[in-house]
Amino acid sequence: MATNLEFKAQCQSIESLYPRLADLKATHRETINQIDTYFYLTQVKNPAISEVCKPRLKLREIGETGEGCLIYYERPNHNASRYSQYQLSEVTKPSTLKALLTAALGIETIVQKQREVWMFNNTRIHLDTVTDLGRFIELETVFQGQTETEAIDEHQHVKNTLHLDTANPVAVSYSDLVMQKSGSIAGHLPHENRRI
Repeated sequence: MATNLEFKAQCQSIESLYPRLADLKATHRETINQIDTYFYLTQVKNPAISEVCKPRLKLREIGETGEGCLIYYERPNHNASRYSQYQLSEVTKPSTLKALLTAALGIETIVQKQREVWMFNNTRIHLDTVTDLGRFIELETVFQGQTETEAIDEHQHVKNTLHLDTANPVAVSYSDLVMQKSGSIAGHLPHENRRI
């Protein structure tokens, strides 16, 4: 599977990040609306993985384009930057696939958001306004031929330039936050304050 180095934090004001993005010389790619439908995974290929990295399966529908993407990923619930292993497939008829997966697996939750996508080299910077949750910033440094050290250095450079070391980190998926808010998840989700 492919690998990202990721970080997520709450954001009081997206507008306050624009001067820092200019300092970083990041490039705005697009602003899109996304609907992510998460499905139940009652069985996983390796039960030991779920103890460290919660496996998730979601279908992403993008705006009014009719485009979609099916995404499976395994990512630990850490406050600090963490590795995400993922696999995705473009979908030409997401509504048909959604009906099939709903019948087969059932819907766990749905996340709706507006996303501004910015790019700095191999790092995607997402400025997200999530329905019922608020505003967030998310970094995804994609491993695309660089060494692990180079990826970590770039990731940390983006965090430093955007002043994210003082931000309020988020350990879990938006899906977990939506379910927490609705009362579907009791208590606090596990995380570790491990920093990269």
